[in-house]
Amino acid sequence: MTIWICGTCGVEHPDTDQPPAGECAICADDRQWVPATGQVWTTLAKLAADGHEIVHEELEPGLHRFNREPEFAIGQWTHLVRTPGGNLLWDPPNHLDPALAAKIEDLGGAAVIAASHPHMYGSQVSWSHRLGRVPVLVHAADRRWVRREDPVIREWSGTERVLPGVTLVEAGGHFPGAAVAHVANGTGGTLLTGDTIVPVAADGWVTFMRSYPNKIPLSAGLVQRIVDRLEPYEFDHLYSLLGGKVLGDAKAAVRRSAERYVAWVSGANDHLG
Repeated sequence: MTIWICGTCGVEHPDTDQPPAGECAICADDRQWVPATGQVWTTLAKLAADGHEIVHEELEPGLHRFNREPEFAIGQWTHLVRTPGGNLLWDPPNHLDPALAAKIEDLGGAAVIAASHPHMYGSQVSWSHRLGRVPVLVHAADRRWVRREDPVIREWSGTERVLPGVTLVEAGGHFPGAAVAHVANGTGGTLLTGDTIVPVAADGWVTFMRSYPNKIPLSAGLVQRIVDRLEPYEFDHLYSLLGGKVLGDAKAAVRRSAERYVAWVSGANDHLG
């Protein structure tokens, strides 16, 4: 059997002798897209064999990130949070090859795997099996988007303290179960946001969307709810899945950006249009 990977979102599908029939359901949703040229499938073996390099950076003590060059599919950065109680593999890679596995294993592997939202499920089950069948946490509201079921998958909702100082928080917005990972540390706290909150070109500002490629906004109410759900947590640094970051006073940046966003989508600034 072969584990099939969608060439557009990079999410693994069930192991079968033939590629899945039809389009990837995740990409057919209005938050993603299916290429005009049609659905493309690849495999973990082919991805590992294709020429590429692994990029590894230590962002701050206890926080590492990894990517692949040239990138594949959405091209997300994977973050590894190291704690005395084990490591969190956040937004798992959409590929699995010996070089990347060796780097992650050298850093202690992972005690738990979690994705911020369905676009980032990647090869989560394959990585769990590689790392000792560790739990893969999937938000209950988004379980229907799981393409490859496996006994390692566990559901969660609300908030989940997964490791010492590491808490998953249901933020919603981009997906009903869209999550962020809060890391309590000695530098004011760090927030890993996936696509829930994304830094923009202007330093110290972020934005919020239902769909980034299709430019579908969120409502004022959903953005305010994201901010409210993060209010109990302190964070000075913020990192998103495509490499964007806010380094310094990140919580204030989220509040300030949400106020600007809500003013525009609610019509408060219509007189300026």
